[in-house]
Amino acid sequence: MANDQVLPSRRRALQCMAFGGLGTLFTLAGGVLVPTELSVAGAKSTRGAPEAAKPLFVQISDTHLGFSQAANRDVTATLGLTIALINGLPVPPALVIHTGDITHLSKPAQFDLAQQLLSGLRTNELHTVPGEHDVADASGSEYFSRFGKASDNRGYYSFDHAGVHFVALTNVLNFKPGGLGALGPDQLAWAEADLAARSASTPIVIFAHMPLWTIYEPWGWGTADAGELIAELRRFGSVTVLNGHIHQIVQKVEGHITFHTASSTAFPQPTAGVGPGPGPLTVPPEQLPHLLGMTSVSVVEHPRALLLKDATLAGDASTAGALGAAAGTAAGIAPPSAKAASSQIVMQSFMFAPTTLTVAAGSSVTWINQDGEPHTVTSDSGLFRSGALDTNESFSFKFERPGTYHYICSIHPRMIGTVVVTGRSANG
Repeated sequence: MANDQVLPSRRRALQCMAFGGLGTLFTLAGGVLVPTELSVAGAKSTRGAPEAAKPLFVQISDTHLGFSQAANRDVTATLGLTIALINGLPVPPALVIHTGDITHLSKPAQFDLAQQLLSGLRTNELHTVPGEHDVADASGSEYFSRFGKASDNRGYYSFDHAGVHFVALTNVLNFKPGGLGALGPDQLAWAEADLAARSASTPIVIFAHMPLWTIYEPWGWGTADAGELIAELRRFGSVTVLNGHIHQIVQKVEGHITFHTASSTAFPQPTAGVGPGPGPLTVPPEQLPHLLGMTSVSVVEHPRALLLKDATLAGDASTAGALGAAAGTAAGIAPPSAKAASSQIVMQSFMFAPTTLTVAAGSSVTWINQDGEPHTVTSDSGLFRSGALDTNESFSFKFERPGTYHYICSIHPRMIGTVVVTGRSANG
């Protein structure tokens, strides 16, 4: 296809993504948070909007700066268009909240670009939490060196604004077997004490990267120990729980608690359970309006509950059907084809192959990523940890002592593997 045909299609795709569900404006009306898609909020007049509503904050998520594969060759442009939408709102939001995966590979240059772009937001405050892609560097320190001050490098903290209490949590540093996120006992104890100091009438906003309820456990779309936190939230009259990670809008209301996951500014992912696994969904540009959604919200009779309704950019009533039809083209999902050498482990189709490798003491093992998605090699014991490995990148480690060594991919923790080291030296 000629370049003059590709570029207009690309521009149309960027326009569709920009004016779709790339971010959500939250207004405060009578103690209730009301979300509105940015395209509607950017209009000079919004029919049906509560007259007493005051713009409070915008949520964006999963910008994946550094991603450049077929699902979106220019994630910098789509984030830039989102920022332009936010800056063009009739009343600037006081806050912008980013719910994680700011970068794709946790590279210093990607964080530099993120800081440069996000500094262009016309807002008083930017609040962030890390996604698993933000802490995939070998030391896990790049995110915290840029965005860790508010949390004293813990990843979790709270603050108050306009009578609303905000609680930022991190659930990507302590994955449970099978890939579910986890908050951990220390963070849960801190959150319990923090919430205990607030009256039941205080509107609460909780935000973290991975969903704080289980959407689809086989793909790790949930947080294993979130139930304890949710129990602490039930006494409040208005609670909004915001997450990202799954790149699509999913929501539910339980009593006074509204759960809401955000669209990505970078690329869509398949519907839960459709296809072999999660990953960037590559579709023709003209299909993007069917795959990127937006949210409209109304207040139900109960004064502290919200009713959220999703629609695709093309007005299709069922996003799931379109996502399912296109799921087979998810980037990086392909049948295993590479054969590992005797001391090699291949990462492909979101698996380590072989899953268990036996070597002699003194042997070096090399992991090679042949997926379209980045992976890491992270020891359960902390003995070894690669940075984020992009396609065709590799990592090696020499095993000096006999033993059984378990490891995971910290970005996709449902990927697990084992190296068994025998007593015989590799040198004889």
